[in-house]
Amino acid sequence: MNIAYCYKQLGLNSGASLAEVKANYRKLARRYHPDVNPEDGQAREKFIAVTEAYKLLVAVAPRETEPARQPTPPPKKPAREPPSQTKQTRVKVTTKQKPIERNAPSEAKQTRVKVATRQRPIENNAALPELELQLKQNSYLQLQRLLKYQRFPRAIALVEGLAQRMPQDREVRQWQAIAYQRWGRKLIAEGKLDKARSYLKKALKTDPHNRALWMEVERDFRQLERVY
Repeated sequence: MNIAYCYKQLGLNSGASLAEVKANYRKLARRYHPDVNPEDGQAREKFIAVTEAYKLLVAVAPRETEPARQPTPPPKKPAREPPSQTKQTRVKVTTKQKPIERNAPSEAKQTRVKVATRQRPIENNAALPELELQLKQNSYLQLQRLLKYQRFPRAIALVEGLAQRMPQDREVRQWQAIAYQRWGRKLIAEGKLDKARSYLKKALKTDPHNRALWMEVERDFRQLERVY
């Protein structure tokens, strides 16, 4: 893929600045994103094409024409501000922040868990662009809704597609295994025992080191034995 073709994919003339590349890419990505066009194969192909073009142009687009960000001027201090006043202000700020953690430990703990879940893909896949991270987060939210309403075939199709896109992401593999296990449990309730056994085995094979998953699958296998 040459540079001129990449500019053309983003609707730009050759030599456009990095700022123009970013702006056009955001607009096209929103238009052709698979979440916006779930049934449109051409939109998916266009989304992939503009993403690949963007990755290449980010490294070569001229930066000198990109508008420079004006630094925010620091607040002016009084000419003769007493040190004691500055110290007192800092103490007040610290005092206001501490009660948040002490008075609501459960809420603070829950917030930290959510942040950790969102940040984990960045640690495992530092090379992923921002759009890929956003796609993963959106897919996770969609997966949660599908599992909640027991739309397991669609949930599995969603997470399998995400796993093909991010094959080294441990968290995505965990979601994939959970989807298999939940579908297997549903199949047991429907009396489709052979198919249920197959999906439970796929769950263990997908995420073999997940102890919590092993416990759930063992429960499902015991239920299988009782049905037999």
